[in-house]
Amino acid sequence: MSDTEEGGVGIPLLEPFSPSASPEPQTSGSKRKREDVDEDEAPATQTKAAKRKKAKNAKKAKQPKDIEEDALDLELGVNHAIAHMDSQLLADHVAQRTKRFHTELSVMELEDMHIPSHAIVDTTSWDKPRNLENLADFIEKFKDERRTDKPGKTLADAVKQKSTPHTIVIAASGIRAADLTRALRRFQTKESLIAKLFAKHIKLQEAIKMVKESKIGMGVGTPQRLIDLFEDGALSAGRLERIIIDASHIDSKKRGILDMKDTESPLIKLLTRPSFKEKYNEDKMKKIELIFY
Repeated sequence: MSDTEEGGVGIPLLEPFSPSASPEPQTSGSKRKREDVDEDEAPATQTKAAKRKKAKNAKKAKQPKDIEEDALDLELGVNHAIAHMDSQLLADHVAQRTKRFHTELSVMELEDMHIPSHAIVDTTSWDKPRNLENLADFIEKFKDERRTDKPGKTLADAVKQKSTPHTIVIAASGIRAADLTRALRRFQTKESLIAKLFAKHIKLQEAIKMVKESKIGMGVGTPQRLIDLFEDGALSAGRLERIIIDASHIDSKKRGILDMKDTESPLIKLLTRPSFKEKYNEDKMKKIELIFY
């Protein structure tokens, strides 16, 4: 029986049955069943290998595209790529990290978190390893003319006002900050403290009391603790001349302060405080300089 279109060819409503007809295509259910059997029969080692490969690919996909494994020296704990970045490259590098960790932000919001290249000191001329042993010499080389009160203008001289450092050094962790503090001891005197501004074994209220009562030449701390001290009003940026970011140091997992959201986010929040951003655009004698070590 057929359905005949006007002026057309009849189209059969039922396909003729024939023993020689082609077999019906397999349904998705039968195909899935066969695949399940194949998977069950696959060796356990093959399954484990596939899982390891998948996990490796997923981990690789999460890594920032600008990380070069050859630049990460796990033995020295140093990311050598930082040393080759001039002011503009560092500004772009930081912006890339901020965008990566804050995908929810709009273009305008990301712009508010942008650090201008003119605020960053070009340190590419430094040809020594960026380790603890060379930190003090590094700061000496790239410090601008001191803007402190008499009697001196060296890094070992604090200004007269208490709780007002001329230099802040920022580290990713309390342990690293403690190491940096020891590396800078040559700048500490009875009248100029190298202040420990990190949370490890030091409660916030204890830190606030210490800061308010001390003449501080340099403060060494972690991003969030520094934010807390500035927001409390205990720490003043009134005579702040430079901020040193311990950017080259990496941990046992090859991560630096810019490579982890838990440290990068508060770091950028600190560096883009309105009172700081205003001073990035000041003249030489009032400017805050950013120095990436």
